Amino acid sequence: MSRRSLSALLALTALTLLLSLVGCRPSTPPPAAGEMPAPPKENVAVYAHPTSFPDIDPSISYSNDSAVVSNLYETLVWYNPPMQPQLLRPGLAERWESNADATEWTFYLRKGVKFHDGTDLNAQAVKYSIERTINMGMGASYIWDPVEEITVVDDFTVRFQLKYPAPLDLIAASGYGSWIFSPACVEAQGEKASKWFNEGHDCGSGPYTIESYERGRRLVITRFDDYWGGWKPGQFNKVVFEVVEDPTVRQQMIEAGTADVTYDLPRENLAALDARPDVVVYTNPAFQNLVGLLNVRKPPLDNKLVRQAISYAFPYDRFIQTVVSGYAVQSHGPVPLGMWGHSEKLFQYTYDLDKARELLAQAGYPNGGFKLVMTHVAGDLDERQVGEVWKAELAKLGIDLEVRGMSWEAQWDLGKSDPMQAQDIFVMYWWPDYVSPYSFLYSMFHCEEETLFNLGYYCNPRYDELIDRGNELSGSNRAEAERLFIEAQQILVDEAVSLFFYDLVNTHAVRADIKGYVDNPAYPHVVFFYELSR
Repeated sequence: MSRRSLSALLALTALTLLLSLVGCRPSTPPPAAGEMPAPPKENVAVYAHPTSFPDIDPSISYSNDSAVVSNLYETLVWYNPPMQPQLLRPGLAERWESNADATEWTFYLRKGVKFHDGTDLNAQAVKYSIERTINMGMGASYIWDPVEEITVVDDFTVRFQLKYPAPLDLIAASGYGSWIFSPACVEAQGEKASKWFNEGHDCGSGPYTIESYERGRRLVITRFDDYWGGWKPGQFNKVVFEVVEDPTVRQQMIEAGTADVTYDLPRENLAALDARPDVVVYTNPAFQNLVGLLNVRKPPLDNKLVRQAISYAFPYDRFIQTVVSGYAVQSHGPVPLGMWGHSEKLFQYTYDLDKARELLAQAGYPNGGFKLVMTHVAGDLDERQVGEVWKAELAKLGIDLEVRGMSWEAQWDLGKSDPMQAQDIFVMYWWPDYVSPYSFLYSMFHCEEETLFNLGYYCNPRYDELIDRGNELSGSNRAEAERLFIEAQQILVDEAVSLFFYDLVNTHAVRADIKGYVDNPAYPHVVFFYELSR
């Protein structure tokens, strides 16, 4: 619930859960002579989701609605879960290639794909979908900024000319703004298309299509019989997304079997829940972390020694074990665990008050004697507890930390004001729009003429050169790009421009009879129900 969106703010702590049905209906008797065969027996999954779905227009969706949209639409390329041998796998594109400097990309489309309105996938549909998203200028449309021109080569080949080198394969795998849909379906709705989508309709090619929608309460999707991937016995014919804000109720639903999947349950209950024979709690890395950006422009944090000192004054391990109940790991720099560009070799600050005192003395503050203001989102308990724990430790050094909870809008407005009048420490979460280290390294630390998300006001031309070059190489030489990104992160750690508190982990509670579940942090809290069976 903090973060960005380059033209708006990303508002996501994305998640998805549900409620009712579950199980199978009684089988129907054989049809009488001359009657049509009975439809497949219902096999229903229920996702108890903690939030509603702000916008299910595929060109605009940029929040928790991804839990639904990801089952209705498909991307050209999919990002694989961690620990897979390949970073990406085919989606609606069977293969793709770029020129030597990654300024031209060609995607070769899968044949035989139908949209839910019965029309066929072709290159024109890809061009239309991405251009509609770009032209609407909402949600994550900015990720397509490198694109200069999209050309239909033939029915199943589409080419992208870029303004500058970029990893278009990664962009095309984004869970925001990269969905492909039927042009005829959208055009039939005219100017009211977005309203039509949000009334409970879709134009996708995915395995499911919307059956019904009660905004803020329930959304039901049903299988698309003509899905190109085909259907096998045991797969879910229907999925019910139940909006259930109360975590206690969501836990009761999982325990009772009235929900099959949920998340965002009280951490202190997860071990007992996982011990049940009928529930599995999956714990996996999340591409999300908590940072404390330090105001490098304003005394005393303009002094690197002071920044290093306070970096040694946070009890990382103790906080993770006691407050977060072990459901996090201390960060190695800004790129989170499990993501390409992460490195376990980066230096980590540890809790060491003696080292902190030594550094403060070298900086000319042997007894502390100054005050710092830390801002955070008022409703986030973890952020508040970070401040309270840190305040107690800094007091031992003679430093007074004011922990100031604010609405995100107010916190962000203060951060974008004059750095000399702004906060000293800006605490927030970060996660990527598409999965690249550049999303973390550029937004929070690249020099900015006008402050957007570099809320520590850091500017280092050498650092900028490394990450900009890494981004250019991300589409043509990913290994070299990764090396540059890691070198740049070492600069941030050495200069102590932020506290990298911890990388979050995803926890999802799933009924034990659900088979095939794999968490993919590239698509936060999305459950790809087509991959599951009971």
